[in-house]
Amino acid sequence: MQLAGYDPKPAVLEREFNLRWHGKPMTLHGVRRWLLGEAIPGQDKIVTLAEWLGVSPQSLRYGGEAERRVEERTSWWDEVFRSQERDVVAAYLELPQEQRQALRKIILALADRKEEEVGA
Repeated sequence: MQLAGYDPKPAVLEREFNLRWHGKPMTLHGVRRWLLGEAIPGQDKIVTLAEWLGVSPQSLRYGGEAERRVEERTSWWDEVFRSQERDVVAAYLELPQEQRQALRKIILALADRKEEEVGA
């Protein structure tokens, strides 16, 4: 809230959240529990809070550090895999489970074969 220019006070949070929330309004006590970490808003409320504060829902739920770790782990995908390889993986994930298992066996068999050829 402070980074977005708001005082981190329950009354401010209650007012600003309820202006943007289209469900049952939150009480002062309820938002106070959020601020104290005694309660966690549901995902739908986290999305509303994130839109208001201009942050990702993930950073509100898990903290900025957790979000950065996830981004670091997934960034290798774009660095390592070319577009064609990403297309193949996406197609693989759309296959039924039985076909995925069969394809996995084929790929592993080819990988073993290739290792034998390289070692020879």
